[in-house]
Amino acid sequence: MAEGVESELVQAAQVMREAAVRQAPNGIRYTAFGDNNFDNNDLERMVQAVPIAISSAISSKTYYFVPLALSEARGSETTMVAPAYTPELGDQAICHRNVTHDGTEGVFISTRLLGDRFALAFEFFINVGHAFVDAVGVPQAFEQLVWGQAVADVRGETSQDAWESRGLALGAKTEKIDGKPVIDEKAKTAFLESAFSDAIAIYQLSLSVDFDYSELREREYPLLAPLALADRLRLVARLFPPNPTYEFSIRYRRRA
Repeated sequence: MAEGVESELVQAAQVMREAAVRQAPNGIRYTAFGDNNFDNNDLERMVQAVPIAISSAISSKTYYFVPLALSEARGSETTMVAPAYTPELGDQAICHRNVTHDGTEGVFISTRLLGDRFALAFEFFINVGHAFVDAVGVPQAFEQLVWGQAVADVRGETSQDAWESRGLALGAKTEKIDGKPVIDEKAKTAFLESAFSDAIAIYQLSLSVDFDYSELREREYPLLAPLALADRLRLVARLFPPNPTYEFSIRYRRRA
């Protein structure tokens, strides 16, 4: 790393001390730092898409939208922030890093690694989803719906983690004890948590931007069947209604 570039880095803890943190109407605490290349109104609209029923459970978090977040050195726990993007620093940065300083739980999101509004929103909502699941767990109604889909062998999943843990949970279902299939309960729990955090993220994404479900497609695993996802999202919308001025809807593409 060139000395001139390295000297521009600042510690995440310094950003947490000095940045002016805002609070959205839904209670989410956030701030933008450096050359983010994103409009403040777009950022506020994205943050406010988090339903109040979700944001109230993660009030301990503060989200820092920075150009790049990276470690001070390989293996270091110290998080550094680049006020502007450079290709060299971009190669070392990560999509997000969690930092705790003076009792504040900060989530630093690298906006310049996420080239558009869609990618930034999804990264933010994924972080919100995981934080919410860590705080409150998985509702029983969601567990029943999603596990029923898995047992029925509905095609695909919403993330690599959900796909792998679902496979592990059901991997031994051909084995039986007292006539009942053997289920890996630890993997089942991991699957339900992953599926729930994914559903929360996709639901919030739908509130923030219009997107085609196929945009979430990954090569490593088959995407969850659209009707199954729609059932998950409708349940999440009932549990966590949109904030005022936001609307949840699912539109199916008609075949010619």
